[in-house]
Amino acid sequence: LQVMGEAGDAWHPGQSGTLRLGPKTVLAAFGMVHPSVLKAFDLDGAVAAVELYLDAIPPKRATGFMRPAYSPPALQSVKRDFAFLVPAELPADSLIRAVRGADKAAITAARVFDVFAGQGVPEGHKSVAVEVLLQPSQKSFTDEELKAIADKIVAAAAKQGAQLRG
Repeated sequence: LQVMGEAGDAWHPGQSGTLRLGPKTVLAAFGMVHPSVLKAFDLDGAVAAVELYLDAIPPKRATGFMRPAYSPPALQSVKRDFAFLVPAELPADSLIRAVRGADKAAITAARVFDVFAGQGVPEGHKSVAVEVLLQPSQKSFTDEELKAIADKIVAAAAKQGAQLRG
């Protein structure tokens, strides 16, 4: 599933999104309702809504992919935080996808935990802080391996126009 921006004309610009199965199949639209729609229905204040497209949900398959039973990892995971300066118009989701793709074997999760624009950040940019969860599979990471993964993350972010904040 992917969350993508701008759900359509009935939604407030910049305050809506879609939930998609792949890039084309829209499963839901959500966000703040456009002021002109609120006016047409004589509604006061802000209204948030969700529209589910039930016909777009694929039917359950009788056979196919089934996840194995959960078994916790034997080794301790490692968390690393990165702060990037990015162009203000870059969606944080694009940065997260790039970071996750930097090393698919080691990176199990990445999330934004802070966005800042203001004093100390160049105009037209924002600072996006990302927490990355690394999970070793065979043995604990060495310092060199962690440095190599961090370098891959910074390089992947750089392809999105981000630079490591120093």
